Amino acid sequence: QLQLVESGGGLVQPGGSLRLSCAASGFTLDYYAIGWFRQAPGKEREGVSCISKDGHNTNYADSVKGRFTISRDNAKNTVYLQMNSLKPEDTAVYYCAARRVTTYSDACYTQPRGYNYWGQGTQVTVSS
Repeated sequence: QLQLVESGGGLVQPGGSLRLSCAASGFTLDYYAIGWFRQAPGKEREGVSCISKDGHNTNYADSVKGRFTISRDNAKNTVYLQMNSLKPEDTAVYYCAARRVTTYSDACYTQPRGYNYWGQGTQVTVSS
């Protein structure tokens, strides 16, 4: 069964940190660009960050630049999102997604359209 599983969410105080993980099973992430997305109640899903299949290219939403860092370990078939200096407005369900790319692609995508696989999401709540 092909799936992505997120973990690492939870409740954290403002200014705190969390590291989200996105583990793939049933397929290798070597051929996929990965995106992290989030959706808060009553809001549309938005792109947070993405990373190219070889990790050379990353992109971030303006709202998280300088605070979040995306990385990947293809040997572990896992992608990470390190979130520092968390704010209450970061509260949302966070999803990872995988998008198949061509062999020589160095692209990643922060728009949800075109992604092949999605995880079930992990809740992040930033509150005092």
